[in-house]
This record gives sequence, structure tokens and C-alpha cells, in this order.
Amino acid sequence: MAGFKAFLMRGNVIDLAVAVVIGAAFTNIVNSVVKGIINPIVGAFGTKNLESYTSCLKDPCRVVNGEMQGIQLQWGLVLSAILSFIITAAVVYFLMVLPMAKVLAKRAADEKRKEGVQETIEVSELEVLKEIRDHLVAQRGGSGSSTGTHSTS
Repeated sequence: MAGFKAFLMRGNVIDLAVAVVIGAAFTNIVNSVVKGIINPIVGAFGTKNLESYTSCLKDPCRVVNGEMQGIQLQWGLVLSAILSFIITAAVVYFLMVLPMAKVLAKRAADEKRKEGVQETIEVSELEVLKEIRDHLVAQRGGSGSSTGTHSTS
């Protein structure tokens, strides 16, 4: 039971649940965009319902007594699904992935810059310590090579 509780309390389980809920809501938005905007634009060149585009593979393609006669290809359904996918991918990329990538790149650049400043501070401290050592050696009368730590780097 403790393992199950630990599993449920991990952050990624909650994140996944939130992603599923947001994804379901997002699906409704995408479907509305396709049905409310894309289909009417396509309808300007043909029918308003993109899903009604069909072709007859084997004649006659008509309903007789509630049953389809012939073989009908419903390629409008496929085209509608492809458009939904492309719109979803574009929205996810331009509204989520791209901004997040920019934020992460900026954070990485800031971290790298901070590391560079830290390294500069450490080098500066080392240089100050070397100067102090050299000054102390000079005060002793210039015999400072007795420690064997004097360097010119």
C-alpha cells in the first residue's frame, strides 16, 4: 500500500492526469475550429461539410432500403482528421513547444552566464591570493622562494 501511495504522490502522475484533462478540452477547441472555420472555407469551393466528400469505388453508390449499394470511399473523413491533426500540431508547437523552448534556452544562457561570472570570481580571488602571497614574500626580504610555491601563472 505504501508503494501505491508513493506512486500516486509522484509529480508525474498528477502532471499526466492534468495533461489528459487539458487534452480533452483542447480536442473540443480543435474540433470547433475545424467545423466552424476550416470546413466553411473548404465549403466555399465545394460542400460545407468536409466529411461528406466521398467517391464511389463500385457503382451504384446509393442507399436502398437503408443499405448502401456499391462501395463508397469516405475520403472527406480522412481529410478532416488530417486537418484536425495539423491544426492541433501547429497550435501545440506555436503556443506551447516554441515558447517553452525559448524560455529553456534563455534559462540555459543565464545559467551559463552565471557560471562564467562564478569562474571569473574564482579566478579573480586566486589572482588576489597570489598577489597577497607575492607581497608577503617581498616583505620578508625577497627570500620568498623558500616555500617553493612561487609561480608566475
